[in-house]
Amino acid sequence: MSDRGRSSGEVNGMGTGLEMTSSLAPLLSMRGIVKSFPGVQALRGVDLVLNPGEVLALLGENGAGKSTLMKVLGGAQEADQGTIAVAGRERQFRSPHDSRRAGVAVIYQEFNLVPGLTACENILLGQESTRAGFVIKKHERQRSAELLKRLGVELDLDTPCRRLTTAQQQLVEITKALASDARILVMDEPSAALTSHEVEHLFQIIRDLKSQGIGVIYISHRLDEVFAIADRVTVLRDGRNVGERLINQITRNEMIQLMVGRELKDEFPPRSASVGAPRLVVQGLCRGRAVRDVSFSVRRGEILALTGLVGAGRTETARLLFGADRRDAGEIRLDGRLLPLTSPQDAIASGIALLTEDRKLQGLVLGHSVRENFGLPNLPRFSLRGFVQGALERAEFTRYVEKLRIKVKDQEQPAGNLSGGNQQKVVLAKWLARDCEVLLFDEPTRGIDVGAKYEIYQLMNELAAAGRSILMISSELPEVLGMADRILVMHEGRVTGEIEDARAATQEQIMRLAVA
Repeated sequence: MSDRGRSSGEVNGMGTGLEMTSSLAPLLSMRGIVKSFPGVQALRGVDLVLNPGEVLALLGENGAGKSTLMKVLGGAQEADQGTIAVAGRERQFRSPHDSRRAGVAVIYQEFNLVPGLTACENILLGQESTRAGFVIKKHERQRSAELLKRLGVELDLDTPCRRLTTAQQQLVEITKALASDARILVMDEPSAALTSHEVEHLFQIIRDLKSQGIGVIYISHRLDEVFAIADRVTVLRDGRNVGERLINQITRNEMIQLMVGRELKDEFPPRSASVGAPRLVVQGLCRGRAVRDVSFSVRRGEILALTGLVGAGRTETARLLFGADRRDAGEIRLDGRLLPLTSPQDAIASGIALLTEDRKLQGLVLGHSVRENFGLPNLPRFSLRGFVQGALERAEFTRYVEKLRIKVKDQEQPAGNLSGGNQQKVVLAKWLARDCEVLLFDEPTRGIDVGAKYEIYQLMNELAAAGRSILMISSELPEVLGMADRILVMHEGRVTGEIEDARAATQEQIMRLAVA
């Protein structure tokens, strides 16, 4: 029988043929973990094993149970059933404090730092050296410096965390974990906002931690990274463990099939583009040093990719096109008409929509219902004499729920409770209801699993086939090559190159332009 046909107990138990990466007892053993919420069975008897000095990739679609399992491990939520053992000793995790005492540190995608405190103060927060009630600053600096040396990195300990880069803040989080003597480190989407160089530096740090016997649970939707850093993978689907493999015993397609429960022959849906005349024409766009003399056009029915390294000016360009920032110079025309675009209202009225890079902070009001989020840019259509016509709004949203296959319990469900893919679909639905002709997609699949990615890609293809013009900003080069008709590359605020035939391009060709 193949592994795909086995139950979770068979896949994880003895006799699977899976060799352990260490002869030592497991560093972490989670057995039969069950967790339910009202109306939702989040975990259904999940097993997970982590060995000393091992990187275990934890994979699965949004809603598969990864976050819930890690919250149980981190003590943020208590399991309904199941056992957790650390180094062979069974532990009860009823709070984050219990988890930390057991040697577990969780680095969430949204860092848990105090912005106004320095790097040094954040590293030892709650573990300060004191004398007569006063913090001994000298001891703190010495200990923090020793921990950074252990990681092989340099960092200004006196800099407030709000002034550190994302990569530097991540270093502070990792150093905090070492300060608490963590033996088990959980990293949730650690590379989401890092450049390729910063990702490689992160990987080197993880390899150093492995050599010290620390076990790492690495959660990521970027499968290239999984193959680069993981020793073993565990895949969750619908709250169950559906597969466990050594990294050298699984292919990318097998990994995807375990995650989505079906075969995806291609990661990118087939598309036959029918590109028309230019619609959105940008000339000499400038804003300080972030955007410098940028000119390009997006044609009818085209997906134009705008790529480059972090800080190249891609998002800043999109914000200028959406009127979110004031430009210093340049012209923006749509279908030959000059657009003033002094505000997002101007852009929306002109038929331009922006799906922001950070949908949680800028694309949605997470505490409001999905219906209310859908209705926000469409209130003029759904209102009469200043009052929202609820029946009309609900009927229209129902149409888009069915059209985009949005998985919602009901229309009053808070947007913050949806998976990343479904949140993105709600954002897309509100703009489609506005009948926008130009769609600016900024990192459209960031933090979204492979199955939901495929659906987003299909929607983008359908929009382009209907004559919409799409500017797709992406730092994932496979996505750029798999989805774009044409590619623009930026570096330090300027367009450094254009690739007319994206299908014939290579990642190396793009990277040469990105560092030009």
